Amino acid sequence: MSTFSTYQEVIKHTALSDEKYIVMTAENRAVVKELPPVLGNRFIDTGITEQTMIGMAAGLALRGRTPICHALAPFLIYRAYEFVRTDVGIAHLPVKLSAWIAGFLSDGNGPTHQAIEDVALMRTIPGMTVFCPSDHADMVAMLPEIWASPDPVYLRVNVRPDVYGKHTPFKTGVAEVISEGTDVTLLTYGMLLEETLKAAEILKNQGLSVGLLNMRSLKPVDEKAILKVAATSKLLVTVEDHFLTGGLYSIVAEVLLKNRTTANVLPISLNEKWFKPGLLSEVLAYEGFIGPQIAERVQQYVAAEVVG
Repeated sequence: MSTFSTYQEVIKHTALSDEKYIVMTAENRAVVKELPPVLGNRFIDTGITEQTMIGMAAGLALRGRTPICHALAPFLIYRAYEFVRTDVGIAHLPVKLSAWIAGFLSDGNGPTHQAIEDVALMRTIPGMTVFCPSDHADMVAMLPEIWASPDPVYLRVNVRPDVYGKHTPFKTGVAEVISEGTDVTLLTYGMLLEETLKAAEILKNQGLSVGLLNMRSLKPVDEKAILKVAATSKLLVTVEDHFLTGGLYSIVAEVLLKNRTTANVLPISLNEKWFKPGLLSEVLAYEGFIGPQIAERVQQYVAAEVVG
């Protein structure tokens, strides 16, 4: 686990320890607001110009620097996608993309400001790695390793309070096994771990053997963990604040097909719709992603399977 307690502490230590690191933002300073006076000319704010920021980051990376870029997820990913794909992806440059308010964390914003297909887009870029921490502690623990890698990185920034408290040391491409179960295994990532933990507890109290995986590294993904639970659990449930297509459900399907096996999989995701904006608690309840609702979906599925 990291010895640092905040995102800014990690980035400050990293940048001050090695001059190759450059902190960049497209006028989104929420998680780096204390760094400009500390880093001087190694802190660059390009203004509301995500495309320019990525182009500049690529140029800096070609000259031996490691830029860490910050912007709102929908604009970092969609507005600047061509630049991420072409300038960073094709050249396989170590540009790190820190995306703010991805998924349901965009709660009060409408469709133009929702990043719920970001995982799908980012993981299609050859060489791009994708990470979705479940809370602030989980994120802080993974930052040193992913920032030190030679690969481009897409990170769903998550500064929500720690919801688990027992996170295992982070390793790229390895899922965090929170529990193992033979009836149902829940697979999730990002801020939905909190609600999935609640769902798991409800299902356990109803007598089911329930497993739970925190899939914090989505690319590379832990194929061994997916194959293990597919072989040992009667039902897999993917829970994600993302479109059905291209996210964790698709990843699980790809892993199973690649390895010529199958499993009973229930996806809980946004299917062909953006979410209705509101306070985060309201969004989760309206869209059916609070713990009891997740548990009820699983219960209904299991009951239907038994009857069938």
